[in-house]
Amino acid sequence: MWIMEKANSRIFTMAGTILNEVISFLVFTVLDVLDFLLCYTYKLIDFIVEAEWKPCYCSTAKQAITRSGTIMVSESKIVCLTSSSSSRNKLQLEEISDTLYTRSSLVSEVSKSTVNELKRLKLENTTVKRGTLRSTFTVNSTIVEMLQGKIGGQKSHSIPRWSDCDCKTCNSWTSSCKDSLFVHVDGAKENVQENVIFIHGFISSSAFWTETLFPRFTNATKSKYRLFAVDLLGFGRSPKPNESLYTLREHIDMIEKSVLDPYKVKSFHIVAHSLGCILALALAVKHPGLIKSLTLLAPPYFPAPKGEQATQYMMRRIAPRRVWPAIGFGASIACWYEHVSRTICLLICKNHRLWEFLTKLLTRNRIRTYLVEGFCCHTHNAAWHTLHNIICGTAGKIEGYLDMVKNRLKCQVTVFHGEDDELIPVECSYNVQSKIPRARVKVVQNKDHITIVVGRQQAFATELEEIWKINSTTV
Repeated sequence: MWIMEKANSRIFTMAGTILNEVISFLVFTVLDVLDFLLCYTYKLIDFIVEAEWKPCYCSTAKQAITRSGTIMVSESKIVCLTSSSSSRNKLQLEEISDTLYTRSSLVSEVSKSTVNELKRLKLENTTVKRGTLRSTFTVNSTIVEMLQGKIGGQKSHSIPRWSDCDCKTCNSWTSSCKDSLFVHVDGAKENVQENVIFIHGFISSSAFWTETLFPRFTNATKSKYRLFAVDLLGFGRSPKPNESLYTLREHIDMIEKSVLDPYKVKSFHIVAHSLGCILALALAVKHPGLIKSLTLLAPPYFPAPKGEQATQYMMRRIAPRRVWPAIGFGASIACWYEHVSRTICLLICKNHRLWEFLTKLLTRNRIRTYLVEGFCCHTHNAAWHTLHNIICGTAGKIEGYLDMVKNRLKCQVTVFHGEDDELIPVECSYNVQSKIPRARVKVVQNKDHITIVVGRQQAFATELEEIWKINSTTV
């Protein structure tokens, strides 16, 4: 009987897998075509509404001419772009992820092969003029256009685009002369003994911490610790510049400029969730002597197999192009489809006040909508670039960060993970432990990517207090 049940279970599992594969192929083929059509639809609408269109990553690669001191390349990839007028305008671009413009699909492969064939025919019929010396390289045209415009001193697009929300909450940063993140500060105001920086995950906000943990900390904790919860660049009430590429450097610089420098933070604990774990590790490596403890929740760390490109491997792991599980389907749309995901942002983020109203109406105002607010208060440009440049783009750097934490930092590293997390599997936390043997991994049963905090806030607040208490006396 037991053998029969096990055999039946395997059959059902195999059938479910095959069904998932077939449906996924059909659905994502349709999405490939839809994204292709939406590309031209948005170009037309952008031109009608804004008299210009922003370049997108559907553009095929083109030849760009290197001019002295303007563009530096390495292995056909832009490394830095410098304005000829001032060396201070130099932009380091090693953090631009290739996943932004290299995402294979049925439509893209057909269009690329067509373009390549046309280029081949053109080159065969083109002669190079004698006496002309030009150095060329092939690179995605979108990055060149965006960065040349940024360096060239074009107007800063602080005014929201037509497809972005223009409410006071999403654009509160435009009324302030300060170019810094929104920071919620709680806890000790005088005689501060220690600092804690909370970094939220993808398409979230500081409310993920302030609405759950901050009210749960004891008065004794709040009298000793100064608590900082930031809205990351592009999210919540923080700036959402349209010309930003939301690289790791930009995110870390903004945290330093918004928290470490103005509040004269000399040492601190870090608590980070999901995407925030990557920023936490980068911040810890940059300031190794200041870190008291590292607490990571669901860190997205997938070691790339030998011979695999880390960025592409990471993209396939977090966005597997499958319709099930649902959270993976959502991640796949956000990661693979620039224009479909913009459409979703248009429907959800631009109309977030409506969704918040309907949520309160349907639940008779019984639940707080901070998760909905955090999910909706961002722009497509911020979400798209942050997803690719942080989660995918840093995949090749995470091992180096973890090695630095292992060898240079003496602080305690604690990793929490929900047993039922379908977006970032538990194996990621054990991967971190394999790189940092002293890291303590705690798997919380019956919790997923969000409920690792939401729903167990009192227990987690107590656990954090214990971690800080143990690690407040040593650096």
